[in-house]
Amino acid sequence: MMESVQTDGKRGENRYFRGPVFAVAPMIDWTDRHYRFFARQLSSHALLYTEMIVADAILRGDREKLLGHDASEHPVALQLGGSDPAKMAEAARIAEGFGYDEINMNVGCPSDRVQSGTFGACLMQEPALVADCIAAMKAAVKIPVTVKCRIGVDDQDPEVALRDLVQRVKDAGTDAVWVHARKAWLKGLSPRENREIPPLDYGLVHRLKAENANLFIGLNGGLQRLDQALSHLDPLSLPTRATGTGAEAACGAPLDGVMLGRAAYHDSGLLTAADGYFVHPLTGAEPMPVDRDGFSDHDHKLSLDFWSGIRDAMADYAAAHIENGGRLIHVTRHMVGLFQGWPGARRYRQILSTEATRKDAGPQVIHAAFDAVFEAVTARQAAE
Repeated sequence: MMESVQTDGKRGENRYFRGPVFAVAPMIDWTDRHYRFFARQLSSHALLYTEMIVADAILRGDREKLLGHDASEHPVALQLGGSDPAKMAEAARIAEGFGYDEINMNVGCPSDRVQSGTFGACLMQEPALVADCIAAMKAAVKIPVTVKCRIGVDDQDPEVALRDLVQRVKDAGTDAVWVHARKAWLKGLSPRENREIPPLDYGLVHRLKAENANLFIGLNGGLQRLDQALSHLDPLSLPTRATGTGAEAACGAPLDGVMLGRAAYHDSGLLTAADGYFVHPLTGAEPMPVDRDGFSDHDHKLSLDFWSGIRDAMADYAAAHIENGGRLIHVTRHMVGLFQGWPGARRYRQILSTEATRKDAGPQVIHAAFDAVFEAVTARQAAE
């Protein structure tokens, strides 16, 4: 079983998480605390990321609102946006005090809003400044400090730009680099187009890993299925063998982790399969047996007891959120992607999309939505 690939020469201890790592990407407006609680019910071993939070907001704003999270979310990483080393260091120090397991610097978001603040993907053009931020944060905290980046922006040559950035942040002490294997075009493409139009270059990321054997390098971008993601990893590092693992590594070295974003959000059931292949990043706990074929729970073989537990946990969580002044929709909007392909899934989505929007909606709506699936599955099984 593979553990962290990078160690501290003085202490001889692991500096990053046990791997390989399965992560859910930071997504603005999506990976808030309510989503992360939901995702944690589906997967115990996934590394979860917050949506990006700007360093200035942490320094000046409501820290509890920005950084507060449920204890069950661990392992959970905070993604920071910013480009001032001193501010990034102070924000990282504050976040460490809130119990986060990792600080990740955003060098990949291409939106105009992010560019105007001089952070995100535009920082691919300022690798020395990124390295200064990493060094400052490393000096301020004891938890891992990492980077999430693109392979380049605009007219940059990714073969040069990515290697330059990685070498600089490696020298500055970064514990890991997560690479979205696409360029970002800062002008002319929307954030959505930047996720789809620039071509993927997985081979470059694998070659980068071959050149940096002692640095954790994880992959993001274009990963739609768990079996596809596993193909980028070393099959010998996976406690549970999976068909096709390691296939993409032929053009370089196997990678240390995979990060899924919208695919995991829109088809939440995918997360229930991840624990069958990945150890727990913090504890090293072994993968959990997966009593089914395939790489998601589309064949609905997980027991209704399992799903009843998910239902009850989310209903209790929603009740507490409502009691504290929140609304049910704040929680349930993240749950619509569950049960893709299942009997009763359409009715499940209808209930959450309509009844949960009422101002007086309570946790009984979650029970009703899950029951629609349970009844349809039971009827299907009785007919088989």
